[in-house]
Amino acid sequence: MIDIDLAFVIQLINFLILILVLNILLYKPLRKVIAERQGRIAEAKGRADSVEQDLQIKMAEYEARLKAMKSGAADERGALVKEAQAEEATILEAARKDATATIAAIKERVATEAAAARTLLREQAKALSVDICEKVLGRSL
Repeated sequence: MIDIDLAFVIQLINFLILILVLNILLYKPLRKVIAERQGRIAEAKGRADSVEQDLQIKMAEYEARLKAMKSGAADERGALVKEAQAEEATILEAARKDATATIAAIKERVATEAAAARTLLREQAKALSVDICEKVLGRSL
């Protein structure tokens, strides 16, 4: 059996004083530091959440602007392509007209030169035939 004597009571009082001193010097400051730290962590999490929400909002705005810019660029590119195609058609039509006019002028010049060559060849053929006849006949015609 356990004897309860004066040493036990002194040790019990000593233990209670030790708990009181440790509570004042160690546990309360430690709990205070832990509570402050938890408060700072909760505050930092709140700031991080608000920054995350701001980031999500800004990303959504950025993506919307990017999409709008891409759409605008595609529309502008389409307009420029249509304008270039119209200009190309105009240039090709002008080139066709110019080529047609040039071909017509060349055909006319060739026809004129061919007629002149025929006339010249007829004259030369007559002169040559007269020369051949004179040589064959041996007299002047």
